[in-house]
Amino acid sequence: MLHIGCHLSATGGFLNMGETALSIGADTFAFFTRNPRGGSAKELDTEDAGALVRLLKDNGFAPLVAHAPYTLNLCSDKENIRTFAFETMKDDIRRMEYIPGNYYNFHPGSHMKQGVEAAVGMISDALNGILFDGMHTTVLLETMAGKGSEVGGSFEELRMILDRVALSDCMGVCLDTCHVYDAGYDIVNDLDGVLSEFDRVIGIGKLRAIHINDSKNPFASHKDRHECIGSGSIGNEAFARIVNHPLLKDLPFILETPNELSGYAEEIVLLRSLVNN
Repeated sequence: MLHIGCHLSATGGFLNMGETALSIGADTFAFFTRNPRGGSAKELDTEDAGALVRLLKDNGFAPLVAHAPYTLNLCSDKENIRTFAFETMKDDIRRMEYIPGNYYNFHPGSHMKQGVEAAVGMISDALNGILFDGMHTTVLLETMAGKGSEVGGSFEELRMILDRVALSDCMGVCLDTCHVYDAGYDIVNDLDGVLSEFDRVIGIGKLRAIHINDSKNPFASHKDRHECIGSGSIGNEAFARIVNHPLLKDLPFILETPNELSGYAEEIVLLRSLVNN
């Protein structure tokens, strides 16, 4: 069975997101832990979180893939920005513990001309201060397109971070199909080869979730522009191979395409139709 969902608004609360996911045929979903362009987070409603946990269990959901705000940068050249990202992520992880067993995904950041090595040190040092023994949330590094000074445009850069995090069992990777294709990993013509490279560099056991998105741009463009499924340069034939691949098919797939809820529902139907019975 394909475990698939999309980004949902957290405005109506935890349980509302779960009910919305069910209404569009999803059995996982993503949500921003707070304003995706800022840092504010509404007060945590623990009863609402508990109601979602029960709904997830009763309906056999795959793990959820919460997303940190886009504005966080653990490797900024400005100390106040790094501190803000650290404190925000630390609070997010505390809040995620009320819906245990799920994932918290974030963009590694941009090194702002400081260099990858310096950035890796900042990111891993921050993670070592954020993660704690006994936590029930897995933190995911997202694969990036490699635009500008982005960190995470190669599997090697993600490996460098993972190698320096003490609580490595609390870490994983979320592979974004648009990002890796734009970064120069040819998932259209050589999916097996890309996954073999991921396994060689990082270890396939660290791959925990997929952001499934088409790309507006050609291969290796390093631009990161998401497109609706089947309408971009990746295409439905490649997505059929992705959702059926034995190393991927049991992971949670999250749509981040430029869509409204009805469009996401249509994409869920489309991708489920590509699954081999």
